[in-house]
Amino acid sequence: MKILFFGDIIGKIGRNGLKQILPELKKEYEPDLVIANAENLAHGLGVSPKILQEMIDSGIDFFTSGNHVLSKPEAEKLLNAPNSVLIRPANYIGDFPGAGYKVIEVGSKSVLIINLMGRVFIKDNFDCPFHKIDEILAKFENSNLAAIIVDFHAEATSEKVAFGWYVDGRVSAVLGTHTHVPTADLRILPQGTAYISDVGMVGATDSVIGDKKEPIIQSFLAGTGPSIEIPEEGEVTVNGVFLEIDAHSKKVINFSRIDRKVKV
Repeated sequence: MKILFFGDIIGKIGRNGLKQILPELKKEYEPDLVIANAENLAHGLGVSPKILQEMIDSGIDFFTSGNHVLSKPEAEKLLNAPNSVLIRPANYIGDFPGAGYKVIEVGSKSVLIINLMGRVFIKDNFDCPFHKIDEILAKFENSNLAAIIVDFHAEATSEKVAFGWYVDGRVSAVLGTHTHVPTADLRILPQGTAYISDVGMVGATDSVIGDKKEPIIQSFLAGTGPSIEIPEEGEVTVNGVFLEIDAHSKKVINFSRIDRKVKV
């Protein structure tokens, strides 16, 4: 099984960049499944039905998210839809809309996709992602799954790395998101789990993690909260990963980074 996974898509410029290059990447990699992190789709913060449909129409099959998933009120309806292709972190505390993991059918094979939040340097309260993954995986001990993909949306590389070692051999891949900066630690761990601390983003190259650089720089100089603005055009960095998974063992046999540039 072949999977393309893209990091956080930032605003309209990121959406347009991915729409432009995705046909080329599909031709090159011939994926069975395309996944992307959607929490920054709508103007850099949250997701709306219209924008999610735009990305479905562009060729993305399924979406993970993170701590900004409910920044737009209409996202609750998206998460609660019976056939929703959007999940939120499974370790949210309390009665939270939607699902934190889902089994989807890809041809004749079943894939479990799990979304989790880290807790280090995160302001909101979440359950322990280590205990939560144990709880989720216990539900699928006897399931005939071809792959298990985890989007670990977290700040701290130490927490991400520890989590990768914790689940090595129990999931197909741990793909870090949230920091928007791709890391150089892509590897297949000893028991066959693909790991990377952060996939990166799909957003403006000339930016600060997807946002206009001038307001961000000024906020550091003034010691004030930043004014978040998203560039409208220019060069887009498209960060993602490609995975090829043995459907019988659920282990990754081919794992590589995608780092492309496109003008919009």
